Amino acid sequence: MSDEVELLGADETNRIVDLARACKAAQRVVMLYPPTHPSITATLARIVQTTSVIVLGVPLRLTVLPDEVRIDGRKPAREDEAVTGLARLLHDHLVGEITINPGADKDAWLALLQLLGRPPEEIRAEGGISRVWATMAGRHVELREIDYTDVLRERAGSLGSKWDEIVANCLEGTITLELDEDAISALAGLAGDQEKIAQLMGAVEARSSGGVGAKSAAIMRMIRSVVMSVRTKLPDMVDTMLQNVASACGELTPEMLMGLLAEDANSTQAGQDPVMGTVVSHMPERAIARFVSRNVISEGTSTDRLAQAFQVLVDDNQHRERVLSLARDDVKASPLGASQEFDAVWSRVAQKLLTSYADKSYVSDAYARELSTARVHAVAVEKVSDDPPERVTAWLTTVSTSSLRSLDISLLLDLMNIEQDDAKWGELMTPVVRTLEDLLLVGDFESAGALVDVIAAAAGGKFSKGRRQHGLIAIDMIVAGPMMQHMVIHLGTVDDAHFERIKTMCLALGELLVRPLAETLAAEQRSRTRERLTEILLGFGASAHRTIERLKSSQNAVVRRTAIQLMRQFGGTEALPELTELLDDNEPQVQREAVRAILNIGTDKAYKVLQQALASGSDNSRNAIMQSISLIRDDNATPLVVYIVRNVDHRRLTSVYVRAIEQLGVLKDPEAVSPLTEVFRRPGEWWAPRRTSTLRAASAAALARIGTPEAFAVLEEAVQTGPRGLRNAARPHLKKRRPAAQGAA
Repeated sequence: MSDEVELLGADETNRIVDLARACKAAQRVVMLYPPTHPSITATLARIVQTTSVIVLGVPLRLTVLPDEVRIDGRKPAREDEAVTGLARLLHDHLVGEITINPGADKDAWLALLQLLGRPPEEIRAEGGISRVWATMAGRHVELREIDYTDVLRERAGSLGSKWDEIVANCLEGTITLELDEDAISALAGLAGDQEKIAQLMGAVEARSSGGVGAKSAAIMRMIRSVVMSVRTKLPDMVDTMLQNVASACGELTPEMLMGLLAEDANSTQAGQDPVMGTVVSHMPERAIARFVSRNVISEGTSTDRLAQAFQVLVDDNQHRERVLSLARDDVKASPLGASQEFDAVWSRVAQKLLTSYADKSYVSDAYARELSTARVHAVAVEKVSDDPPERVTAWLTTVSTSSLRSLDISLLLDLMNIEQDDAKWGELMTPVVRTLEDLLLVGDFESAGALVDVIAAAAGGKFSKGRRQHGLIAIDMIVAGPMMQHMVIHLGTVDDAHFERIKTMCLALGELLVRPLAETLAAEQRSRTRERLTEILLGFGASAHRTIERLKSSQNAVVRRTAIQLMRQFGGTEALPELTELLDDNEPQVQREAVRAILNIGTDKAYKVLQQALASGSDNSRNAIMQSISLIRDDNATPLVVYIVRNVDHRRLTSVYVRAIEQLGVLKDPEAVSPLTEVFRRPGEWWAPRRTSTLRAASAAALARIGTPEAFAVLEEAVQTGPRGLRNAARPHLKKRRPAAQGAA
């Protein structure tokens, strides 16, 4: 069953887009100006027009999803930022469905937009948006609020009514839950499902009255209850549960996450075991990156709370840069990433997230006062503003991320080049390799290549034995690390100049990289990336050929097929022995690739290998080889099949022989007329009349299928002057042809 969503028609799509754009413009103006401002009147008039009785006609019912709206399960035929924004605004207020009745005036719409402009937490504290809207006597719009209790009960499975018990206990301050065995089993299902944990957090937050502190305390009690119950009853599920709780926490706001950390610290002081530290340690980098990107997209910048939360989640500077790189990709893919100010915005975000740290533990009070004074002086200097813009731009460029990275690389290169002590030089390798991995992650292949050149030169034999050893160890670290994962991310998109730098860098690391390259190629699906991986492997020459020959004995059929494809690229008859072995492989696709590789070699020696495999192989092997040949539609396939027809013993391998004849007919290559004529006119064997009849019939059918004048001339001659056996084989095909020829005439 297809998962594709049916699309709305053009008229309905335009109606939704126009409404969303009108709401977006009006929402912005309503939040900026007082109700009597002329701008509000103008923007509200557009909504009134869009939803008038004449334009809208009948009520418009929209189902609200987190990032889109639908009508009767169908979504707009084109994406629009305003529609996405409207969906997010409504979903933040827990609106699951909205029905717009035609004919409302501007005052009615002003009331709704003012309500939607209030913080969602504030409205939930008053009983939810449906209740507040009802008290405002709103009639032109009907709002249906999401009831998380019902949603969770539907998805809870065997946990059933225990959802209400969990939520109620968390809200009332109960620390632990006493659940029966059935509920514990269902709770294990909850612990293994990050989405359900996130939904339960949302239910607790939605039903909790008060500010961030009260909501954090309620969610913290829920997390403790789940952790303690699973740890007691199902210890094998603890790690899975912690990972899912951590991922669910990544969906919270920075304020709520910091509130959880503070609440956990208070509970720990009260004698309870700490929980959030363990949860945070299980949060994967990708979840943290999504946490950062989601909040940056929402706010358009970085907040102090986000910076504090980020510092807590990632306590290592190198890891912070890696996570920020992942988050940048997410933000770049959002509407914010399409704006011209994106680079400047992200530069400020990265600076804030990387430099907002607490320095009280190692900065004295006196020095802190000096820092504060320096900040004041900096502000005073900035207010003077007597420097020309080009000078300011030049100064800022010197402290940009790329400039600082360039200085780091220059420092490392200088240290590696001037350090004479081999032991100290070896100590540099760990930070150098880690820096190299970060450079590959962000796609800075020029800098990465410069580091690799120095390491490869040290390992190449021009230096002392100790330095060569350190260089070889560094290469082992590079190859064993995430180099291939990072490099493959960029291979399909970099230009030719950068690819040549990547290729040079890989070749400098030596044949130790051949096997990881081949295994990566085996798992890669993107054609552009596969082409470039293959080109790098071919650059290793004979050393790559030796490694690839070893890969053909891999337990993984995909790796074996990749080995064959690479041997095809290397070409030459020297690959025939390995290809011969793979003709007997148990995996049909491996056999097919081996046949294609032999066909690619295209010599009589290569064809003889296939003939011998057909002659000496088992019935299953013969069938597999012939099946592989039958699937080949290349023009180069004809010489191979002709070779089989002219050299395979038709008496001992009749079935193979007949299939080869039929394949020549399928290929429809005029070059096959001559060998088929030889088979067709071969003198009959009186001791095997059935076999003779079968071969003549097959060759006559193949000639007719080729259908050239020369092919039909052979059949016509047989009917006119040939013996009875040839006449009987040729006549049916001429009868089929004559009506067509007459009709054409």
